Amino acid sequence: MPSEQGRPLTSPPCQGGARGGGLVKGVIVQFGGQTPLNLAQGLKDAGVPILGTSPESIHLAEDREAFAKILNELGLRQPENGIAYDLKGAKEIAQRIGYPVLVRPSYVLGGRAMEKCHLEEDLVRYMAKALQATDRVASGGKAHPILIDRFLDEATEVDVDCICDGKRAIVCGVMEHIEEAGIHSGDSACALPPYALSPAIIDEIKRQTEQLAMRIGVRGLMNVQYAVKNDVVYVLEVNPRASRTVPFVSKATGVPWAKLATEVMLGKSLDQAMGERGLTDAPWPRHISVKESVFPFSKFPGVDCVLGPEMRSTGEVMGIDYSFGLAFAKSQMAAGTALPTSGTVLISVNDHDKLLIVPVAREFKEMGFLIVSTRKTRDTLLAAGIEAELVSKIQDPAGPYLIDMINDGQIGLLINTPVFFGSAATESRIRSAAVMHNIPLVTTMTGARAAVRAIRALREGDWAVRALQDYHRQPVG
Repeated sequence: MPSEQGRPLTSPPCQGGARGGGLVKGVIVQFGGQTPLNLAQGLKDAGVPILGTSPESIHLAEDREAFAKILNELGLRQPENGIAYDLKGAKEIAQRIGYPVLVRPSYVLGGRAMEKCHLEEDLVRYMAKALQATDRVASGGKAHPILIDRFLDEATEVDVDCICDGKRAIVCGVMEHIEEAGIHSGDSACALPPYALSPAIIDEIKRQTEQLAMRIGVRGLMNVQYAVKNDVVYVLEVNPRASRTVPFVSKATGVPWAKLATEVMLGKSLDQAMGERGLTDAPWPRHISVKESVFPFSKFPGVDCVLGPEMRSTGEVMGIDYSFGLAFAKSQMAAGTALPTSGTVLISVNDHDKLLIVPVAREFKEMGFLIVSTRKTRDTLLAAGIEAELVSKIQDPAGPYLIDMINDGQIGLLINTPVFFGSAATESRIRSAAVMHNIPLVTTMTGARAAVRAIRALREGDWAVRALQDYHRQPVG
């Protein structure tokens, strides 16, 4: 860590001390996010023992080229990608792999300055500011790399936490994201166990995770992010540390994974640490746990609340039940925006999602909701035999003004997959109005499908509040 003057430590800390303990026995860098990983090599060079995963193994996961070699060696896939140091190189890579692309600086936290570029003009604009976002100072006069990945449209993202002792690796939990790939993992809701992935895909994800942990040389916790598209598993990123998901996975499975990881880093075998708790493998719960993010949008009137690659959440909650629908509904209650079981739902989606919204709208109609829609969305619904009333995005005699209806409390749920972004866009003002009036807002198709399942489950009325311990007393799969 830096000194008070901002200079890095050049000698081991904790020498001597009031209790006469001598040099520090070791430092754990896995529980503090990205910053301790960035410090690990410097600490080791200064003579400080690093407990758990070594700086050399951390480098294998953090360095794009070294990691690509490992994936090729193991026969694992990742989206087409490249590394650029200037605009010319970025253009060449994007043309080679095809738009849209996901671009980000190296060594950043929270997805900062990460962006999805659909066109070359988006990439040019991005490159003009991207190099200012890195958390490291360039050395030797060489610019930091910009990472460019092929964006996988309509893919399902999956988070996996794993623990390894160098001889055995165990997957602690597999979390299926509810929002599509492309939304930062810290902002996306997720379910454990997965609610839609096939058993074969789950087994393949677990196999790949265990392979990666052993090959990289992890001692302790590791997080892997995958994307699944057309039943093909792609490795997006490996973090050789504890992820923000570990507390959620611990509550969902009833296992203190951080404690087990610490014991492994201090020298216990995974079999010994697990055996002391009566476990041979990670539990596979019969209940469903849903993690939902909490956002600060209500504190910032007018800000566009559409999610993307850059993390915007400020907290997390979770809901638990024996069905995905009820667990998701409870997570929304905990986040402060309970889903309605009757009333009016406003649906306005982009052209890509118009046909996809039809089954969702049909379910709302079957449950007795009144549907109001903007012109093009309404035309699609009417063509599918679903009645919907016309509303307008602007003050227009053709139909009631959306924002007036929101302000008057006439809307119980807003489904809006965006066409335009930014605080100046008309759609943004509609979304912002919903947030300011605490109206549940859904901006993705996967979120809309989850909301319908949750509302249907709530209407059936068969749900209750249970203690966390009661779920863990139940048999596990």
